[in-house]
Amino acid sequence: MEFTKMHGVGNDYIYVDAFREKVADPSAVAVAISDRRTGVGSDGLILIAPSKSADFRMIMFNADGSEGAMCGNGVRCIGKYVFERGLTKKKSIDLETKSGPVRLDLHVRDGKVDLVTVDMGPPRPVPHSFFARSDVGTRVIAEVLAGDSSWRGTVVSMGNPHFVVEVDDPDAFPVAAIGPLLERHPDFPSKVNVEFVRAVSRDRVRQRTWERGSGETFACGSGACATAVALHGAGRVGRKVDIDLRGGTLTIELTPDGRVLMTGPAVEVFRGEWPNSARPRSLKKPAKR
Repeated sequence: MEFTKMHGVGNDYIYVDAFREKVADPSAVAVAISDRRTGVGSDGLILIAPSKSADFRMIMFNADGSEGAMCGNGVRCIGKYVFERGLTKKKSIDLETKSGPVRLDLHVRDGKVDLVTVDMGPPRPVPHSFFARSDVGTRVIAEVLAGDSSWRGTVVSMGNPHFVVEVDDPDAFPVAAIGPLLERHPDFPSKVNVEFVRAVSRDRVRQRTWERGSGETFACGSGACATAVALHGAGRVGRKVDIDLRGGTLTIELTPDGRVLMTGPAVEVFRGEWPNSARPRSLKKPAKR
């Protein structure tokens, strides 16, 4: 199975062209190939597949094998992949995702895609499957008891669930300790992505993210969108804001008609081959003698 490793501001995935490759058990492959000691190492697996309603379809699996609905950094890399591989000549691409369609506008320089702007659409109403105490608004203020402390934040749906929590210093915050407690809290039946953030100014935010199914990642594109929605709604930031993540910076713009635009880089790391099975050959049990 041929694959390409790519990342958007450090949020890295393994990409497979599902037009050419057949992956029998993508959930199991995602677990094996994502392992950073015995696999390639990534935050998950993304298949680029045919679509009946758009130019392409994204099918994504987290590093734990669970299927994801949306990845803002992941969709940007798909734009780079399909353009530079000659799968399309379009610089504006419609992409089908599990959470709905998104539009990718490619910034091309000398035949290469360096930046991609993603129209993520508007924030969705928060369903009870995302937050058990939801009042079905698009910004739900909530307090969640976890780790003997009460965490106040904003629940936002960008097609996947996010809980945006303001903290004094994201860099010093114990993300690895508190993140799992909130991710798996009973108030979030589908688990939740947790953003620990601080508004530095009206146009700049610092963010760290604990992603459901993957742990702390260097970046989360849909999480940056959720952060902008939450902080703008609270009056902390304006309509256009730079989100500084561990892996780099994303620019988020909230349009007057309520849509969320995300602009950031897409980078190819390397290409390779992987056995089209859950486990690499070197890890298979030796034959009995």
